[in-house]
Amino acid sequence: MGKLKKNLPKEPHVISIFFSFLSLKVNLLAIVILSRGKCGLSTCTTRYLVAMATADLLVIITEVILRQLNYYYFPVTFLDLTPVCRVYIVLIRAATDCSVWFTVTFTFDRFVAICCQKLKTKYCTKKTAAVVLATTCILLCSKNIPFYFMYEPAEIIDNVSFFCYFKPSSYTEPEWVGFDWFDKVLTPLIPFALILLLNALTVRHILVASRVRKGLRGQSKGENRSDPEMESRRKSVILLFTISGNFILLWLVYVLYYLNIVHHVDGDSVYIFEEVEIMLQNLSCCTNTCIYVVTQSKFREQVKSAVKYPVTSIIQLMNKPNN
Repeated sequence: MGKLKKNLPKEPHVISIFFSFLSLKVNLLAIVILSRGKCGLSTCTTRYLVAMATADLLVIITEVILRQLNYYYFPVTFLDLTPVCRVYIVLIRAATDCSVWFTVTFTFDRFVAICCQKLKTKYCTKKTAAVVLATTCILLCSKNIPFYFMYEPAEIIDNVSFFCYFKPSSYTEPEWVGFDWFDKVLTPLIPFALILLLNALTVRHILVASRVRKGLRGQSKGENRSDPEMESRRKSVILLFTISGNFILLWLVYVLYYLNIVHHVDGDSVYIFEEVEIMLQNLSCCTNTCIYVVTQSKFREQVKSAVKYPVTSIIQLMNKPNN
């Protein structure tokens, strides 16, 4: 890896930074709106969505603000001290892992809600959601602690260590090599496989259940009757598939890169691939809120109210008669 700062693009990634600041705002908006519980979603689903938005927000704070902007616009700061540098490397990796795995936990929750009716009443509760999210977060943070010890000072000035350099022994020692492979498999290869599997099982269940319900309701002969249950399930599936599909598309470049699928091409192409990978990862942290806006009508209403509130407040204040 070399120095931490050498891992970044040679020039400021303007598009990536723009989307990152956009993500900062939209995720804060999503957290506030979802936390109010007025979007017509269950408390269980809301907790997963708030956790995903929070994890995305932490990725932007740690990766873009603490890492990229510090690199591009500030020559040397306290963030470049080796102990601090090690800490935010761990934070970046932990936040990224949480962002990915919270998507998996949400996908599994929706799978249970749609396909496992007997388990649904016990699993799809706000208490279970809190336990699952807290356990996932603790395990992932603990898993990333070894990264703190994989770096050594790059420079020592007046007995003060600066920057982070990947220890050469980490490339050769079996323990570190095994940990590196474990890290790559855990995020995002296993999540990819789990999300694809759960979505495939969900689609299969929905198709079977839809045919059965149509037969029972007499729709197999062409009758067109509204089915509240299927309509509710349809909305839930749209939300599930758009979020999980978005995750797969935006992380696909990352997976291809680390599976060494593109390493046989020339150096310039690999550099471009790395640039696209960074941009898409940052973009993935701001798209979920857009998905909520597109798929959830009540969320759109809350967004409109939030946008209008400052304007209406100013108008009311200006129209208020002076005493």
